[in-house]
Amino acid sequence: MASGLRPHVVLVVADDMGYSDLGCYGGEVATPTLDRLGRAGVRLSRFYNTARCSPSRASLLTGLHPHQTGLGILTNDDRPQGYPGSLNRRCVTLAEMLRQAGYATCLSGKWHLASEVWTPSDAWPTRRGFDRFFGTLSGCGSFYRPTTLMRMEDNAEREAAAPGFFYTDAITREAEAFVRAQGSREPGRPFFLYTAYTAPHWPLHALPDDIARYRGVFDAGWDELRETRLRRLVAEGIMPAGTTLSDRDPGQPAWGDAPHPAWQLARMQAYAAQIDRMDRGIGRIVAALAETGALENTLFLFLSDNGASAEPLPIGDGESFRRRRGIVPPATWSGAPLRIGNSPDIEPGPEDTYASYGRAWANLSNTPFRFYKRWVHEGGISTPLIVHWPAGGLGPRIVDDAFQLIDVVPTVLEATGAEYPASYASHDPLPLEGRSMLPALRGERVEPGTLYWEHIGNTAIRRGRFKLVREHGQPWELYDIDTDRAELANVAASHPDVVAELATAWQAWAIRVGVIPWERVQEIYRREGKGDPAA
Repeated sequence: MASGLRPHVVLVVADDMGYSDLGCYGGEVATPTLDRLGRAGVRLSRFYNTARCSPSRASLLTGLHPHQTGLGILTNDDRPQGYPGSLNRRCVTLAEMLRQAGYATCLSGKWHLASEVWTPSDAWPTRRGFDRFFGTLSGCGSFYRPTTLMRMEDNAEREAAAPGFFYTDAITREAEAFVRAQGSREPGRPFFLYTAYTAPHWPLHALPDDIARYRGVFDAGWDELRETRLRRLVAEGIMPAGTTLSDRDPGQPAWGDAPHPAWQLARMQAYAAQIDRMDRGIGRIVAALAETGALENTLFLFLSDNGASAEPLPIGDGESFRRRRGIVPPATWSGAPLRIGNSPDIEPGPEDTYASYGRAWANLSNTPFRFYKRWVHEGGISTPLIVHWPAGGLGPRIVDDAFQLIDVVPTVLEATGAEYPASYASHDPLPLEGRSMLPALRGERVEPGTLYWEHIGNTAIRRGRFKLVREHGQPWELYDIDTDRAELANVAASHPDVVAELATAWQAWAIRVGVIPWERVQEIYRREGKGDPAA
């Protein structure tokens, strides 16, 4: 701890943002706040999430693998044979740990860690350590009329009916107000602020002026922009010289052959506008920290919960999707029906649209990698991680050591001096799975660890230079990740001993943390007629 003072902790999470979208990670989007924090602090080039929103958030806040917390897939309650879809009592949240250590705690934004989103339960943020909560319980939704919007445990959806309401701005306002209130009412008390934006998750909702800022920015198209991004990633020091760019997604056309190019550009412009507005909101939070004298001794972390999303809209049957009231409002505030889907006659941005930006642009967002959210290849699990803490001795640095979400809680605990409880609320928590990143963040050499993943049957393990990975139902692939970060040269055939060793280690881990085989989950859903368990 710097100067004996416990640091404030501000944790900011973007939703479905790709690895290379930020300016300081090679992207075209104007992100001056995050760029400034990243270049003045520490940027990690090999930090990993868990490939999907709920599991990532569970792991981030508990220091455990998601399967241990009850959220192996999403928030569906699949008991008794499947995951409960809610935080269980074998885990303790970072808010609970820090509140026990005397911190004031606030969540502004998305929760998505409870199977029940309408009735308060033990898995709601108000009952998992947060003194103050404003946000949504569900995984995504309209930025103009978000459903499951709560203030503490009271429905706050009518707040969104106010003129000019936009969810990204509302998340920012609540977070900024908390910082300023703490500075004026309890200036000596440390605080933990968890700001969980839903940007840039679909739907592509953005304000006209924000979209207009990106006219012409993406006109070169996804092929040329992927090459340009890689050059900038190398120039920033995020990727080593000689990094090979993966091929364009084989299912997508060359930019010159893409139909409806004006509409395609409108999609990416709206997506960029979502990130742009989030960055400006983060700028307001940082300004509040500076003006209250808190910024210097604030451990500030920013990351994304998974790789860029290639999900089409609607997901599944259109009418069934429209009835998913947890993520889709019944209409606009004026009563107009929603236009749901990715179609050239639906230009994204306005309140009555519900669209996503598509696979080809997601391929750009994840430059230089293959695959997307849901996969555990690099494109699904690689995220920017920015860590800024001047009083903690963190100066400008790129860290290439590999870490993942389970390492965030141990890092925060070391920085704050808070302790992980041996017992909490009459329960015995599982031991933490990760390790503190602080030595690496301060430039010290650290021994490489072993990293593990599983999501909907997609599995991976990374140990040292090698990463073993497979899609569900496919054979193992082995990559020398130090020289082949884009996973282009499968060396499994030439290293059968490494494949066998890592596969055995992965299986032992999966049994230990309670991974339910994907085949079993699929069988449960087939038997009960519940549709797609991954949706």
